[in-house]
Amino acid sequence: GRSASSHGISLYRGWSFDSDTAITPKICITGSTSASLHQILPWLYYHKVIGVSHFILFVEGEAAKPAVTSVLESIRGVKIIYRTKELKEQQDRSRIWNETWLSGFFYKPCNYELFVKQSLNMEMAIVMAREAGMDWIIHLDTDELIHPAGAREYSLRRLLLDVPDNVDMVIFPNYESSVERDDIKDPFTEVSMFKKNYDHLPKDTYFGLYKEATRGNPNYFLTYGNGKSAARVQEHMRPNGAHRWHNYMKSPNEIKLEEAAILHYTYTKFSDLTSRRDRCGCKPTKEDV
Repeated sequence: GRSASSHGISLYRGWSFDSDTAITPKICITGSTSASLHQILPWLYYHKVIGVSHFILFVEGEAAKPAVTSVLESIRGVKIIYRTKELKEQQDRSRIWNETWLSGFFYKPCNYELFVKQSLNMEMAIVMAREAGMDWIIHLDTDELIHPAGAREYSLRRLLLDVPDNVDMVIFPNYESSVERDDIKDPFTEVSMFKKNYDHLPKDTYFGLYKEATRGNPNYFLTYGNGKSAARVQEHMRPNGAHRWHNYMKSPNEIKLEEAAILHYTYTKFSDLTSRRDRCGCKPTKEDV
């Protein structure tokens, strides 16, 4: 991250990682993003280093610009899908489009629209991950890093390798960044303080310090608090919202990790808030934001 900021994007070109097909398990991250190259690249390479081999990225906005996608497509293991009219028509014929659990979110603004879009993208990513021979799939945003604490080495691959064969889904509780400055430029290297998830705290600590931690906000976290998950790629899978996976033929056997977490760098810059605002039709003013 620091290198990208100080030396330019070209530093990342030509980086290669071990592509030995015998390495297991094969892990795929999928996500929907409109982020800039300066945000995507450090996120991508961090996850490559901890063992992710494939990325299925659905891009739009800034992320879909040729200057961004030309760099991303030059990196081994990265697959870019553009939000085209053809993609929308294909997703309109998808199985989950006709299912009641998703239809309740149709034609609603802001986060509801994003939820539907992410779910449809995840459904496509499952098929692509199976075709690529992936063992695990994770849905992750470009402001989140997987923290594989508790593994014998700092490796997501090692962490998932130790998961029993009968487990279908691994839950990573999320931590949320507590930003201490208003001039953050590179969140991944400048932000270091996080609120731990309820699942990773003693109850007396969580409730005893709740008022101090929330500082007047009614919610402990500003955004979500139910973590993200890695799913074993298998037949009959479907997304279950942006945070979980499901299976048409069985209830997935899941475990929740006691140390590993998702580090969520939430609203580390004012522009993160304005870009969130700009996704909505009912845009508040800058002063309101």
